Amino acid sequence: MGNSRSSLQLQPEEIEEITEETGFTKQQIERLYARFSSLDKQSHGYLTREDFLRIPELAINPLGDRIVHAFFYESKNTDEEKVDFKDFVRVVAHFRPVKKNPVKNKLNTRMEKLHFAFRMYDLDGDDKISKEELLAVLTMMWGPTSAPSSCCPLPRGPSSRPMRTRMT
Repeated sequence: MGNSRSSLQLQPEEIEEITEETGFTKQQIERLYARFSSLDKQSHGYLTREDFLRIPELAINPLGDRIVHAFFYESKNTDEEKVDFKDFVRVVAHFRPVKKNPVKNKLNTRMEKLHFAFRMYDLDGDDKISKEELLAVLTMMWGPTSAPSSCCPLPRGPSSRPMRTRMT
């Protein structure tokens, strides 16, 4: 790829491991590594929240903070404020189209994508989406002046309490 740094630092066995886990090809992994390296301005070998927030598409995306949060939530790194390349690729893999062989691409199953999307709305991480969380995310997308609560009521459970959605 155009970035010699990306080819030098990824070992063939690492590429093979990432390919097996994510379904990305060697060329795709090298491109992702070049992108990761360009975001890692200090060449630490990991990305911080600030590195992600410098991405213009995330900076203007109303759910940009939630997307950035997903990278840190999914991280296998013990330091919550760092995302290494393998963590980066694992999260990006959730955005790939679903493949027919989910056994080979465990991160690319419909269920994994559903869990990933669910966590975007589960703001407090309790494996439930409350009315308040749903409204908060919709407000992030639509803005405070056109909040959906004014246009359509959310369904209520049988006891007339707001229903909570749970992901198991």
